[in-house]
Amino acid sequence: MLASKRTKRERHYYRSQAIPRFGLVVTLCWILQGCTNNPYPRTDDNEKVLYLPFDEAPRTLDPAVAYTTTAHMITGETYATLLEYHYLKRPYTLIAGLAKRVPEAQPLEHGKVAYRFELREGLLYEEDPCFALGGKKRKTRPILAEDIAFEIMRIADPAVNSPVPEPFANIDGFREFSARLTELRKQRRGFDKLPTHQQYAETGAIRGLKVEGKTGLRIILSEPYPQILYWFAMPFSSPLPWEAVAYYDGKKGRPHLADHPVASGPYMVTRYDKQARIVMERNPNWHGARFPGPPGTVYPDQGESGDLEAGRLNAKVAGKPLPFIQRIEYRREKESIPAFNKFLQGYYDVSGIIQESFDKVIQEDNLSPEMVRMGMRLEKAVEPDIYYIGFNMEDPTVGAAAGERGKKLRQAMSLVTDVKEYTRLFTNGRGVPAQSLLPPGIFGYDPDYRNPYRALDYEKAKASLEQAGYPGGIDPNTEKPLRLTFDTPDTSATGLLRYQFLVNAWRKLGLDVRIEATNYNKFQEKVRDGAYQIFMWGWVADYPDPENFYFLLWSEMRRSKNQGPNTANFSNPEYDRLFLAMRSRDNDPERIDIMKRMRKILEDERPWIEFFHREAYMLFHGWMKNVKPSGLSTPMTKYRDIDAKERAKKRAAWNEPVTWPLYALFFIALLILIPGIRTYLRERQ
Repeated sequence: MLASKRTKRERHYYRSQAIPRFGLVVTLCWILQGCTNNPYPRTDDNEKVLYLPFDEAPRTLDPAVAYTTTAHMITGETYATLLEYHYLKRPYTLIAGLAKRVPEAQPLEHGKVAYRFELREGLLYEEDPCFALGGKKRKTRPILAEDIAFEIMRIADPAVNSPVPEPFANIDGFREFSARLTELRKQRRGFDKLPTHQQYAETGAIRGLKVEGKTGLRIILSEPYPQILYWFAMPFSSPLPWEAVAYYDGKKGRPHLADHPVASGPYMVTRYDKQARIVMERNPNWHGARFPGPPGTVYPDQGESGDLEAGRLNAKVAGKPLPFIQRIEYRREKESIPAFNKFLQGYYDVSGIIQESFDKVIQEDNLSPEMVRMGMRLEKAVEPDIYYIGFNMEDPTVGAAAGERGKKLRQAMSLVTDVKEYTRLFTNGRGVPAQSLLPPGIFGYDPDYRNPYRALDYEKAKASLEQAGYPGGIDPNTEKPLRLTFDTPDTSATGLLRYQFLVNAWRKLGLDVRIEATNYNKFQEKVRDGAYQIFMWGWVADYPDPENFYFLLWSEMRRSKNQGPNTANFSNPEYDRLFLAMRSRDNDPERIDIMKRMRKILEDERPWIEFFHREAYMLFHGWMKNVKPSGLSTPMTKYRDIDAKERAKKRAAWNEPVTWPLYALFFIALLILIPGIRTYLRERQ
């Protein structure tokens, strides 16, 4: 018998199936409308948020310890300094920061020198739970001169293990404070358990640190050292409240100070996830936000040649309060290729150029037409550094012990190292050939100077080698090619190719140079023990002063003597005398004359083959404004700006979603669901 109507159970079944299917259709419609690969919330589209990638989180954010560019990308934004660098002027020029002015040297008795800093009024730290140690309801407090003195004591404290005690040791009584503190910790039971600020108080102040009221700090140096001012433009000497050190000890769920900066600068860390995301936001307590007007708190109205044409000097921007960018977000990217692809999609605002894409991005040393059409901007900056090939001057064959013979050998090897071909092959042509220690942008750099031993000249090199007693590269003692070793800390295939390029050049002279590749630790051990002849090394300036380069060959900095950065172990009495005269002078013509005489000694002696200064190529999207690479490891984000609307527009155009598969799925689902919907509607009637 045929059924003329559905049972109640059947009607319930069809309804129960039709309703979720209908919901699926609604969901598909919503997906089609909102489909996007944007990793950021839509609410940020019109916000001035700077997006940047990072591959590894810094080991520490403790300002007394952090000494890497990765760490400085955070500490440089969150910790304010007594002095800063002018954003646009080159050579680099110091300006006032937390201090009211850049102090001048005041000569004292017995060759001592003093500098007096006066802090600006109304300085505050960010709001932070640590300040409750000074009062239950306290969320912040004023920045005091004693906070800077406290931080310098931390640099002197062996337990902190700061990497920069040497420059601050010029402060009178610095080393004595360190020794007294160490002795008290040994002699007094429980002394090292006291809060750090109490330990310092009981040890007694550093003699050359004079706190004068709440805002005055007088620094007394045991001898002239004008470079000390540069160290007050780095986070090492930033004010740090004792409350932060006492509170952030890693106990009771609190983080360590290494992971929790207490901001005095324009930005403060609001999220610190080392594995995924680091966020910094405007610090409302920063003095520039509260009292804009002084240099460093507003955009400058002066610069150097080319800044106006590049759009960095704009009357509409000059004098405007900083910072322009509201938030800085770092997202972790373990691989460089995905990070660069996201930059091309507009999801990162700034990027270097990966080697795999260099030829696509750069053509004839300029942006490719494709990048120009995207509105990209290329900014080049010569880094304040020097990469060089060094000789161990204590080696009996290549060093000073070999006398004139060793010098002629070094000169010959210098004459055949082709830096232009090296940079073409291994750095995509990025790098300025070095003629001396000094890179562009440093006082004393002479763009017209040409080192006679840095021009390719195989005939001159062969003649020099013959004068050294190695005609055709043959060692008369063995009647075989002179064997030398080239020690390296890189065992990678790419690294070995780089070193082989240099070895091949020397082999053309008949020399038998062998590559001895080990890991970094083993290499350092060999250098420490003097078991090396030739090596390749580099130096990045801590501060933009010629002293920071010429000291690399000062006898007192020999690696063999005190583990200093003079890895060539170069020692020359006349050079040392000139260095000491140069280091204590201000930038004047006499200082340049002294440096020329030092340069001449190095030119002739050849402890180094000066190789190149790195050249950074940075890509910026067109929506990034006020951009000028600093070269130094000092973030300048507060001066930059973002056109958020332009960015959102470009992102949408560059990342149109591919929706046809979803539309196809939608229509297939619709065809499947129509019978159920009909049944559902009919049963409702």
